[in-house]
Amino acid sequence: MGYCTGKTFRYDRASIQCYAAVVGKAENEGPYGGEFDEVIDDNRGGADTWEQAEAQFQKKAVGHVLRKSGLSPENIGVMFAGDLLNQCVSSSYGLKDYYIPFLGIYGACSTFAEGLLLSGAMVNAGYVDNAIAVTSSHFSSAERQFRFPLNYGGVRPPTAQWTATASGAALVASTGKPPFIRAATVGKIEDMGVTDVNNMGAAMAGAAYDTLSRHFTHMGSHPQDYDLIITGDLGLVGSELLHDLFKRDGVDIEKNHKDCGLMLFDRATQDVHAGGSGCGCSASMMCGHFLKRIESGELDRVLFCATGALMSTTMVQQGGSIPGIAHAVELTSY
Repeated sequence: MGYCTGKTFRYDRASIQCYAAVVGKAENEGPYGGEFDEVIDDNRGGADTWEQAEAQFQKKAVGHVLRKSGLSPENIGVMFAGDLLNQCVSSSYGLKDYYIPFLGIYGACSTFAEGLLLSGAMVNAGYVDNAIAVTSSHFSSAERQFRFPLNYGGVRPPTAQWTATASGAALVASTGKPPFIRAATVGKIEDMGVTDVNNMGAAMAGAAYDTLSRHFTHMGSHPQDYDLIITGDLGLVGSELLHDLFKRDGVDIEKNHKDCGLMLFDRATQDVHAGGSGCGCSASMMCGHFLKRIESGELDRVLFCATGALMSTTMVQQGGSIPGIAHAVELTSY
């Protein structure tokens, strides 16, 4: 039924049955525009506030998953959902009308991988027939909470990343169709001592290195055993740091490493500085682009490692640093 080696779980009957991504206008203007299920050109989504708008992104993403699966809300065993805002209000307000058994989770930008890990575990153990993992982020709501209000007009340094306005949702079940969830490694909190709220990549790189290293060790695998190693949103700074950390071990992951933060937007034409970030960044790239490539067999074995900066404005204002977390989920077409 599945077992755990150290902190890496292995699954033998969990797969992603269907998935959906909802994005904003800027995200659809990036290199992968047209691959998403729905584009909301008005980032307020018809709502009165940014926070209410973000809640609608999650509601729409889950709605697309239910439509694709042919299931009704009462058929869903459990839903794992989270976002960046205090008390995960985008999740609770956006999903309340579905009346699905709900478990709120918080892993910052690693939340989608955490949701897949937990959904796979629940399905693999036979506790539920299916589970939904969903998350979101919104540029304007995140800036208001973590940095400065938009009308402040603060200048963003080159290390800053642009929080994606997007949501991704996936239905995990015990069906015999790919993408299959084969293994998952739970992240450990890593503190790199970074105190700059505009340098999330540096704060998360150590956690990505630790989780990936442990996953390779527990699985007896090597980076070259995977078609792709996909990180969540390390961006330019964090990706370079991750490469350097592995080079100390004599390991080169650059050849098959992709970072969602460097893919969602076009850094040459869109003013996103070091790349994209936010829970919706990796969730929308996985649900809009990568999962369909695994499902079709174009990619056979992929390691998805979403990263999160466990940032608190209160702790940072008190002089604290920003710990990082990363969870890895191994996906296959076989």
